Amino acid sequence: MGACSATTETDADFLMDNNFAYTKFLWNFCAEKNIKYIYASSAATYGMGELGYNDDVSPEELQKLMPLNKYGYSKKFFDDWAFKQKNQPKQWNGLKFFNVYGPQEYHKGRMASMVFHTYNQYKENGYVKLFKSYKEGFKDGEQLRDFVYVKDVVDVMYFMLTNDVKSGIYNIGTGKARSFMDLSMATMRAASNNDNLDKNEIIKLIEMPEDLQGRYQYFTEAKINKLREIGYTKEMHSLEEGVKDYVQNYLAKEDSYL
Repeated sequence: MGACSATTETDADFLMDNNFAYTKFLWNFCAEKNIKYIYASSAATYGMGELGYNDDVSPEELQKLMPLNKYGYSKKFFDDWAFKQKNQPKQWNGLKFFNVYGPQEYHKGRMASMVFHTYNQYKENGYVKLFKSYKEGFKDGEQLRDFVYVKDVVDVMYFMLTNDVKSGIYNIGTGKARSFMDLSMATMRAASNNDNLDKNEIIKLIEMPEDLQGRYQYFTEAKINKLREIGYTKEMHSLEEGVKDYVQNYLAKEDSYL
């Protein structure tokens, strides 16, 4: 599905082998067998979001996207390649995942979700670190992301596997951006079973590394109209609902797996 998902990976050859060449191999296999193919694209392909976060545009418009890192480009290159192919799987869907969190991510290290890292920071230190803001219009800790629960992601994928839907690129998010401050507070409230925590006591603001300051996304939000148009009508978990389920039913348990 995802091959190398490390946004910090700098080895372009490694990324092209794992995220482009191997994804192409699987595409050709599915085309030969006339079966459906669902692969992981990424919201990282949208870069700074200068062109928006809209999946319902022409392949030519998608080609104009400018990712911020080599990982994003490895995903973009495959999306662009897919639209040019005459030999296609029975149905193909490239899913631009936004910020996914939830059970079974424990092997991912630094690339695990902010919910996972926030929970562990809070349990270890009693507080959480968030980056200060370096962009006008965004307060410290108020940088925005579209956080989507993995259970919703899996449900969408199952829907695509079991229904005939139009081939193409689809955003997978909630359609509602929330701040890292919101996420951190939701995580700590769920971990402590205390809705009255004071953020001034448990949030520590830190400087952002200089190498990140010029290429940091301050806002992402999936447009999911296209997903709704193919018949997927279920509501996604709210941030508070998803975080509470993840923290209390998985992270806080001795057996944290599904």
